[in-house]
This record gives sequence, structure tokens and C-alpha cells, in this order.
Amino acid sequence: MSLLRRKSTPVSDEVPETVEPVSEPSGKAYTPGKGRPTPKRTANSRPRNVTAAAGPTDKKAMRAKMREERSKAYEGMRRGEEKYLSPRDKGPVRRLVRDLVDARRNVGSYFLVGALAVLLFSQPQWPSAVRFGANILWLLLIVAILADVFLISRLIRKNVRERFPNAPDKMGGLTFYGVMRSVQFRRMRTPGPQVKIGEKV
Repeated sequence: MSLLRRKSTPVSDEVPETVEPVSEPSGKAYTPGKGRPTPKRTANSRPRNVTAAAGPTDKKAMRAKMREERSKAYEGMRRGEEKYLSPRDKGPVRRLVRDLVDARRNVGSYFLVGALAVLLFSQPQWPSAVRFGANILWLLLIVAILADVFLISRLIRKNVRERFPNAPDKMGGLTFYGVMRSVQFRRMRTPGPQVKIGEKV
């Protein structure tokens, strides 16, 4: 009967060895795992070329200085000082054109007033005689403007050719510059007039 019994398996007292994973060496392009905290910059690290923010007093002084410079530039432009003028107004030739226009009474300066009068008295509520007169006034105003433009153009051409025969400015641009100035109110002209009406230029 003892032959039919199974032999008992001997119990081993040996503990199985645990295999530790081999860590690969980190190379130059090695990136740590995302589970690790990202290194932070130090609180004192700042860009090299960044200056400290200006305080309220500095900003206020800067704004006051900018306003003063703008006011100075505007006043210089009104007086016709060359360094404050725009490229459109610079040069002795342009100065001559402005003086020629400012020294005379121009019909163009009264064009806006005449146009408003025509617009007012040509309304349907006025009698037909008043509206007819407004139309006549409009025609006379147009004729006067055209005649004044012709006289201004001739005046500019004559004086520029005599005083600046070798001027690089185109004559058409100079006459247009003078005509556009003539249709503005005297006080609104920029640069401001440097000669009086009737003064010899």
C-alpha cells in the first residue's frame, strides 16, 4: 500500500530572487520624466535690458515735457520757423508763395460766406425774386473765384521765375499751393501769415 502513496514534494526554503530594473545612463539629450517638478527660475532673474518701470512722478513729468515740446513746435510752425514746418511748407520758394497770397485780399476767403448765403436764400420758402437773386449771386461768385485764381497763378509764376529761376519746384504745384491757401480764412492758415495785407513782398 505504501507504493501507491505519492511522494510529498519537498518544500524549498530558498527565497526567489527579485530582479531590479537596470537604469539606463542619462545622455546629453535626456529629459526627466513628467512626474518630476519643473525647475523654476529664481525670483531675482530678470531680462538684462529691461529697465525698472517709471514711477507716477516720472510719467507725469514726461507727459508735461511732451506737451511743452508739442506746444513749442506748434508755435514755431505758426511763426513760420523752417525747422518746425512740414515738408510741404519748407523752402524759400514756398515761403514766397505764402507771402504773395497773404499780402493781398483774396476772393476765395469770402467764398464760404457767399456759398452759405446762396444756400440760405435759394430755399423754396423765399419769394422767387430772392431765389433768382441768389442764383445770380452764385454765378457772380464763381466768376470772381475763377478770375482771382487766374490772377494769383500769374502773380506766383511771375515772382518765382524772377527770384528763383532755377527752383526745382514744379510751377503747377506752386500755383495749386497758393490757390488752396487763398481760399482759407486768414486766421486759419497754417503756417500763419508773416506779412500784412497790402505789404510789399
